[in-house]
Amino acid sequence: MTAQTVTTPAVTAAAGPRPRIIGLDLSLTSTGVALPDGTTYRIKTRAADADRRLVMIRDNIRRALDTHRPHLAVVEDLPITANSAGITGMVHGIVRAELADAEVPRALIAAATLKAFAADHGRADKAAMADAAYLAAGRRFDDDKGGDQCDAWWLRAAGHDWWDDPLFTLPAAQRNRLTKAKWPVLPRWAR
Repeated sequence: MTAQTVTTPAVTAAAGPRPRIIGLDLSLTSTGVALPDGTTYRIKTRAADADRRLVMIRDNIRRALDTHRPHLAVVEDLPITANSAGITGMVHGIVRAELADAEVPRALIAAATLKAFAADHGRADKAAMADAAYLAAGRRFDDDKGGDQCDAWWLRAAGHDWWDDPLFTLPAAQRNRLTKAKWPVLPRWAR
């Protein structure tokens, strides 16, 4: 990643409150969540819990939606590979149903697009994504071995960028990569 100037846009009373955006990196074993306030965590499940894993993820996402009332959810899109897509697809179904019930519009960003936005390379590994978060905002993810929290954090950042409320400055070439994402049509009041 190239060197960049780190700035945080000022939010004034005239501009109104920041949008509440949640980032979700969905996985059956370890779902990464970035809440609207920037807090990140993982929803870890065990294979021994079988289909209850889906219920655990659903209930956790439901609580997050009820508590934080996001304006937008930004979700890493399903993987292309068939083996992963089937398992992750079950998690997507549960979470998308919760988002629909809560009337939270959702955006989908392919993993390669998210990596190119964050680290300027569509095949960036977990370390490069974490390094990019540190360079952009001084954010560290010390307990995030799989990168789930980091990815969720970048998904939230992408949502803010798309909403025209960037959390920090990135080169235009990286920001432009978000045009490949699937963004919702938001109601007039939301923009």
